[in-house]
Amino acid sequence: MTVETGRSGSVALVGRPNAGKSTLMNRLLEEKVAIVSDKPQTTRHRIVGILSDEHGQMVFYDTPGIHKPLHRMNRAMMAHALDSLDGADVVCLLVDASQPFGGGDQYLLELVQRAKAPKIAVLNKIDRVAKPALLPLLERYGATGLFEELIPISALKGQGSEILLEALWRRLPEGPPVYDPELLTVHPERFLVAERIREKVLEQSRDEIPFSSAVLLDRWEEDEEKGLVRIYATILVDRPGQKKILIGRQGSRIKAIGTAARKDLEDYLGQRVYLDLQVRLEAGWRENRQVLADLERDLHTRLD
Repeated sequence: MTVETGRSGSVALVGRPNAGKSTLMNRLLEEKVAIVSDKPQTTRHRIVGILSDEHGQMVFYDTPGIHKPLHRMNRAMMAHALDSLDGADVVCLLVDASQPFGGGDQYLLELVQRAKAPKIAVLNKIDRVAKPALLPLLERYGATGLFEELIPISALKGQGSEILLEALWRRLPEGPPVYDPELLTVHPERFLVAERIREKVLEQSRDEIPFSSAVLLDRWEEDEEKGLVRIYATILVDRPGQKKILIGRQGSRIKAIGTAARKDLEDYLGQRVYLDLQVRLEAGWRENRQVLADLERDLHTRLD
């Protein structure tokens, strides 16, 4: 794909946990870059998605949901979100329109107010809200005077996504692409693979496990002769009981996670996958500098 000089810039997607930021980015890219789940705090890093077309290049920052950080890991998550606010050309505040306005929403408004970039309020999940109930929310966000536009959408259904995309293009500065137009993201495969495995952990678990687990990729072996990639990964958990739950009775849950992840990875990588998953107890890993460094080791590696 060749992109002539047009508009080029970055868009920060910010909001509370579970506002639909990852779903929206995947929708606008028309590709799955960020994992999604119904669990809050699914996104732990700033995930970069790149849209290149005849308009130019739009770089999305899918950020962790704004919340009160209780661990070193969560403080790092908030740093990713706040850095994106400061560095973006356009700020999109995503609001879950199906939830009542609360203290967390007010805090977000105060944060967004500090950003110098143009701001758009995106009222998401309108497929869950009756139209009359949406009007007070539109009035509340409009009355702040912070936003150049208020756009109701359903990231899941696609309603309003084209209107939002046009509004974003209008606000990007003119300039050449920053990245190769063939790129969809800057993150390497091993990071995206680990994230897809973690997505299956989230789907198969509940209570505190989604917040207390992480996935480390240990080994990646290509067998070109057999058209096979062997992936060895470890799921970290915080407590002994969590390890027992994730393994399941006679290994049933870890087998289900592995099967779902292997099928997803085969679709993503376009080849057969052998996946070896282990569960390891790593008490206090969310405060462990070395573990957190291991989890982020490839996150910022730029693809050639």
